Amino acid sequence: MKYLIMGAGPAGLTLANKMKQTGITNFLILEKEKNAGGLCRSIIVDGSPFDIGGGHFLDVRRPHVNEFLFSFMPEDEWNKYDRDSRIVVNGNIVNHPLEANIWQMSIENQVEYLKSIAVAGCNIGTPKPEAFVDWIYWKLGSKVAEDYMIPYNQKMFSKELNQLGTYWLNKLPDVSFEETLLSCLTKKAYGTQPGHAQFYYPKKHGYGELWLRMADAIKGNIEYEKPVKGIDFTTKTVTTRDGEKYSADVIITTIPWMEFEEITGMPEQLKSSIKELKHSSIQTEYFPHNLDTPCQWIYYPDMNLSYHRILVRHNFCPNSRGYWTETNSERIGMEKTNGNSRYMNQYAYPLNTIKKPEIMKKLLSWSRAQGVIGLGRWGEHQHYNSDVAVELAMKLADTINKGNI
Repeated sequence: MKYLIMGAGPAGLTLANKMKQTGITNFLILEKEKNAGGLCRSIIVDGSPFDIGGGHFLDVRRPHVNEFLFSFMPEDEWNKYDRDSRIVVNGNIVNHPLEANIWQMSIENQVEYLKSIAVAGCNIGTPKPEAFVDWIYWKLGSKVAEDYMIPYNQKMFSKELNQLGTYWLNKLPDVSFEETLLSCLTKKAYGTQPGHAQFYYPKKHGYGELWLRMADAIKGNIEYEKPVKGIDFTTKTVTTRDGEKYSADVIITTIPWMEFEEITGMPEQLKSSIKELKHSSIQTEYFPHNLDTPCQWIYYPDMNLSYHRILVRHNFCPNSRGYWTETNSERIGMEKTNGNSRYMNQYAYPLNTIKKPEIMKKLLSWSRAQGVIGLGRWGEHQHYNSDVAVELAMKLADTINKGNI
């Protein structure tokens, strides 16, 4: 075929549907699972949707993306929410981000945190460090670092945080010391809003329903249960685990590069660099009882708890009950749990290790020159939310439609 797409997640489905809408039909998607959706898949548990890949919502910040997605699942099938997420720290339950909501703590805690932030390196002119842990202390002060940011990131990503770079931390809400002080004095949040400040979630379905409908629109161009084993850059051929071979003029991969057990025609240095890419695996687990809270999700930096976040299903999924946890695979088994359903996501979060930008720049540049394009969270090894992955796929589809690929 002309185009071979690996992976029927948000990026792959968007690319395929956009191409079909412009008259390009000579493409095929290979998907290793029985259903489409990738990390955004949903199943029914206890009578309501359970998003097995963790917490996924549709952000409102990209109207052109939402307009495209609403063509498959109309806007009137979605509820729109104002984000209410909390952090449980030192006996306090405060809104996210912590720096903007210290005013919700006891007055004694407010004083402690303000004193700590006031002498953080960024506020007293100390040069910005390169190591991740040092950067957290430099930016947020010792109290926020030790009570929240360091333990939470260890739980979510890795015990060895200094393998992470600092280049990605612009994703964090930026709240200055002056804004933190103002929030304590005026008892309201200041600073930039976090992602998903407003978001959509389906009224009657899980988030996975959207991607099933997108898959249905191109159902003749998807083959399921086709896990990939190898890729040959010389012949632009992909081999599945059952030995089938698929060749194309252009290959678009949205799957993790680590999934290719056999790579032919790639320089050894690039092949070796793929082994240096890191990721975390996350288990989601459902619990049936309701929580007495209005928020949609809660962060838990407490190292005595195995999970790092819970999603309060009954606060965003109508007529449902219960919640689900997210737990790094390294921390499973720390405590006895009584959940009703568990799902392990081998590939949950790409880790922003120090060498990753250099590795991916070389890998994506060389591969694209060979007619193999990396796209989306795993094709680019970037912690993209689904709306960003869709936007990138839409741009690639436009480039293809203009005949530039």
